[in-house]
Amino acid sequence: MTGAAAPTGLDAVIARGAEMAAAEERERARMRGMRFDTIAVHGIYSAEATLANQGSIIEPAYLSPAQHFADSDHLEAALGYLVPAWGYTRMANPTLHYFEETLALLESYATGVTASAVATGSGMAAVDMAAAPFLAEDGTGHRPSVVVGAPCYGGTFQLFSERYARERGVDVRWVRDPLDTAAWARLVDGSTRLLYGEMPSNPSLAVFDIPAVAAVAHDAGVPLIVDATVATPALLRPLGLGADIVVHSVSKSIASSGLAIAGAVIARHGIASRVGPDELRADFALHVKLLPFRDHGPALSPFNALMALTDLRTLRARMDAWSRSAMLVARFLEAHPAVERVHYPGLETDAGHVVSARDMWLADGADGEGAPANRFGQLMGFTLRAGQPAARRVLDGLQLVRRATDLGRVKSIATIPAISTHQQQGEEGRAIAQVPTSLIRLSVGGEHPSDVIDDLAKALERA
Repeated sequence: MTGAAAPTGLDAVIARGAEMAAAEERERARMRGMRFDTIAVHGIYSAEATLANQGSIIEPAYLSPAQHFADSDHLEAALGYLVPAWGYTRMANPTLHYFEETLALLESYATGVTASAVATGSGMAAVDMAAAPFLAEDGTGHRPSVVVGAPCYGGTFQLFSERYARERGVDVRWVRDPLDTAAWARLVDGSTRLLYGEMPSNPSLAVFDIPAVAAVAHDAGVPLIVDATVATPALLRPLGLGADIVVHSVSKSIASSGLAIAGAVIARHGIASRVGPDELRADFALHVKLLPFRDHGPALSPFNALMALTDLRTLRARMDAWSRSAMLVARFLEAHPAVERVHYPGLETDAGHVVSARDMWLADGADGEGAPANRFGQLMGFTLRAGQPAARRVLDGLQLVRRATDLGRVKSIATIPAISTHQQQGEEGRAIAQVPTSLIRLSVGGEHPSDVIDDLAKALERA
């Protein structure tokens, strides 16, 4: 008696692809049993993958934009998405893949959620790739609406207000106080396609109740998208709190060395949506990668992916140390007579402290073994009693802290958002987003906190 004939041609290529996918899923499942730091260091780059890459211990940078195929069957299967492949970096790339898999595992760490990720060329590309698929025509002719937390990054505000609302006719409904869950609910109706908020927000450090707002979204059959750039998965994992999609400007705290610009979309499997095919609901990140991402082309450079992946390996330890430094700086500023108000969720006086203390926890605790520890990130904002002229004088007086529009760096950085990151949205837009003209945004880096405080103290003498 003879067995079944071995598959040949296209069938053989598909069979080998299925074996590759199964092996990767086994590695993914094995890594889910590891702790946060181990996942950050290894991702799914296994010992077998190391040997397959000439023994390279570190994930290689695949800089060639195109893949060579063994034969026409392999080419057909790859471009038909029938087997794991990369084909062309605009669609996929091995270095990006290792980065995406690591992010997906970290964002879903200890949540019980299964997730996928797609890396993008910038944080703004990630926001657009996360939101735009839900704004598609639904055949009814009705104008779609979105509900957005108003305290947000200036580029995000412009994307929703200009690109979506003014250019595409989307009804953008702003929640001025994201902590007011009832306000979110009041703005949701039959035209709503998604809810979107930053946790914490840039630059006012506003927060919102993710589980409560997720419930509002899910009651309406739409997804909740959370920008968790400031917190990173080391301190906050929104998917475990009910969010459907997380976006990051990877350029910030994740890639803290400042050598790469990148973004990412991480989505749980099985999300709610009023529009789109079943594939979008089943695995949103994969759907985006294979279709909208492929067609719009916001690809991340493999070199930048490797730079971000290198920084990602030490994320938890960095966010722990820099959060502790930021707390010391925030307490100094809070006590300074020239400072009107400090926005930092770690301060008991901050409006969002209760929610932040409930939801923002250092992964695996301060000792790496599970002892709970609240950490609130490295970003803060503070206003000057003497208004914007004083803010300008203080900013100009900084010597150690750099004046730049960046944040999340190993070097401390400060800016005045009203004249930089939020300049283009105008006075009305800044009022909606709670960005006063006297606000200085400060990102505390890896310097000794006493030196940062000394620099601030000298600059504040100019207030």
